Amino acid sequence: MYDAKPWLELYPNEIPATLVYSSEPVQTYLVDSAKKFPNKIAIHFLGKEITYKKLYEEAFNFACYLQGTLGIEKDDRVAIMLPNTPQAVISYFGILMAGGIVVQTNPLYTERELEYQMKDSGAKAIITLDILYPRVSKVMPQTNLQHVIVTAIKDYLPFPKNLVYPFMQKKQYGIVVKVKHEGSSHLFSETIKKSLQKLITYNFDSKEDIALLQYTGGTTGSPKGVMLTHTNLISNTTMCEKWLYKCKPGKESILGIVPFFHVYGMTVCMILSIKMACKMILLPKFDALTTLKTIQKQRPTLFPGAPTIYIGILNHPDLKKYDLSSIEACISGSAPLPLEVQEDFEEVTGGKLVEGYGLSEASPVTHSNFLWDVERVKGSIGVPYPDTEVKVVSMETGEPVPVKEIGEILIKGPQIMKGYWNRPEDTKEALDDGWLCTGDLGYMDEQGYFYVVDRKKDMIIAGGYNIYPREIEEVLYEHPDVLEAVAAGIPDPYRGETVKAYMVLKKGSTVTIEEMNQFARKYLAAYKVPRIYEFKEELPKTAVGKILRRKLVEEEKRKIEEESKKHA
Repeated sequence: MYDAKPWLELYPNEIPATLVYSSEPVQTYLVDSAKKFPNKIAIHFLGKEITYKKLYEEAFNFACYLQGTLGIEKDDRVAIMLPNTPQAVISYFGILMAGGIVVQTNPLYTERELEYQMKDSGAKAIITLDILYPRVSKVMPQTNLQHVIVTAIKDYLPFPKNLVYPFMQKKQYGIVVKVKHEGSSHLFSETIKKSLQKLITYNFDSKEDIALLQYTGGTTGSPKGVMLTHTNLISNTTMCEKWLYKCKPGKESILGIVPFFHVYGMTVCMILSIKMACKMILLPKFDALTTLKTIQKQRPTLFPGAPTIYIGILNHPDLKKYDLSSIEACISGSAPLPLEVQEDFEEVTGGKLVEGYGLSEASPVTHSNFLWDVERVKGSIGVPYPDTEVKVVSMETGEPVPVKEIGEILIKGPQIMKGYWNRPEDTKEALDDGWLCTGDLGYMDEQGYFYVVDRKKDMIIAGGYNIYPREIEEVLYEHPDVLEAVAAGIPDPYRGETVKAYMVLKKGSTVTIEEMNQFARKYLAAYKVPRIYEFKEELPKTAVGKILRRKLVEEEKRKIEEESKKHA
């Protein structure tokens, strides 16, 4: 059944079933684009613009500094703890040019989380912001970190923003950090100056050499370092480019809001932009009003995002004042895309918004709906990318299941990770003869479209029934007063688990719990209807906007334990 790959029949002529991939390392993309489009704008950052020639020169100089001054050698790990800024792009390609392995690090990490990742990766150096320098300094003694390279947002702001920003930063964060270029501390502005040091060039085995340690989000336990090789990233970027076949090299502008320290933002925005010589319009954090103003002024054509980003834009009170018509294509990732959000966003922009699917372990994209020429299927994550094999297997037997039967989704392809860093047992559990066991439950229809019903670990078993939270959430999102919603299984002494719905309501809403319950009963079987509802000001999320269902469940379990202690 799966050997036939029925989805290939759906491919438009512009997308081949199999692709040719470069055997060169990832940094070659920047070298090539700088040669072909030296004077094209590579990055627009809050008014400051950098050409491809300048971007390459600064990345090259940075690589020389890493090797010559810091002693970084091939396969040494170097961490990047930055928001979406020019420094993040320069650092990323500079580390690869120096032969190092990038360790993407979330700037929101606490000291405990940062210490864990630095210890686990064994990173020798880290690039971070001035306001994060005190946090990094505290964990250094417990890790292998030998050097901290410090930069500031103002370093890449135009005049007079660069003069004003430090005062704004002091007002917002209440601190002013001054770092000297001495000892183990280095100023980024000094590292990118041209030097007499020559760059040592290494021979790369792109299939074996690791380009990136991408730590999993920790939504299902301790974060693991996903080893992504140069071939993994090259192949997935090539697949993304072919999927966007109407987009032309050197002609597009991409809005870079999804964090580069998240694998989706890194591949679908940063690396793809560099490969296609696009202009990256970078925003260091998501703010709906700033995004609206940026779209109107900078006219991006491509907008990779996550559902929470699109929801934030759609619900801004001034939405109608802004022209978003430049947007031609958006692929939503990181979380399920509610149908209402998809349709509303397309109506506002006139562009196409489709849902895709991926995992850190797959570099990350494996599936997507078609943007053009083929009708998309509502509620589906789309079809597999070229050279990507997919099967759905029984959770009991491990054997492929028939069409439309739910099982675990397994994926094989050139974008699938090498394994988990220093975790052979976890690697063995996740990779079965080259097949990535995703932990996601779903099915395939007759045409070859795939559907994700939920994560295996998120499935609710209440009174013997299997209940998929996504199905409940889709219904809740249809209610006009619901801004965000998540369903979870919480402990229940009688049913084992019971369904609880957590919701953030739109501003001004007066809907009651009873009204929500009546609404859910119209569209869900009785056993699927939430037994408990809770309205919240906000829901816990990852940096890319994925709602942390696990965190809500853990909070619920703590409440139950505290209650039981009171009555003990």
